[in-house]
Amino acid sequence: MGPLFPATCVVLFAVNVVVTPASIGPEDYPADEAERAASNDIIFDDYRGKGCVDDSGFVYKLGERFFPGHSNCPCVCTEDGPVCDQPECPKIHPKCTKVEHNGCCPECKEVKNFCEYRGKTYKILEEFKPSPCEWCRCEPNNEVHCVVADCAVPECVNPVYEPEQCCPICKNGPNCFAGTTIIPAGIEVKVDDCTICRCHNGDWWKPAQCLRRECLNAQASS
Repeated sequence: MGPLFPATCVVLFAVNVVVTPASIGPEDYPADEAERAASNDIIFDDYRGKGCVDDSGFVYKLGERFFPGHSNCPCVCTEDGPVCDQPECPKIHPKCTKVEHNGCCPECKEVKNFCEYRGKTYKILEEFKPSPCEWCRCEPNNEVHCVVADCAVPECVNPVYEPEQCCPICKNGPNCFAGTTIIPAGIEVKVDDCTICRCHNGDWWKPAQCLRRECLNAQASS
């Protein structure tokens, strides 16, 4: 009968191990996970101090010259960001009606070559009459210059206005008042049996100059 050995008992304990994210280092990631993390860093990089980005998302190196957008002036990429040139652009015509901003400087595509007056348009140097008393012209500076008729003083006491005429006219010629009677100028007019009147030369607004004579009836009775 061989030697006797004391009985040995083996006890197994189940231990729950909790692993926190802080306990995992980059070396614990598989190779593909590390590459994915690195790619995420590039996606969220803002390129400050490394380069410049234009409106299309294209990246430019430091010192490289580029146009940030379609209508922008040229820029140079620096560590502080784009430094852009602002050239002295030509002045836009004051009568420009259409301006395009497709480049670094705005450009006039259409210049106003007409005048507007009371809701109507007129060509440059065109003359027109908006009313019987007005003569107007469209000037080269696109402004309308008008002259109002300076009517002469009518040589009568009963002037009339005719259609399409600005100034009053004397249809029956020069005249004046002899009392309440209108007599023609330039001749002696017998207004009654005893009175002969005559208008003052050129002074139609003055009453007629009258001369009272002996009446014919008085001569006949004598």
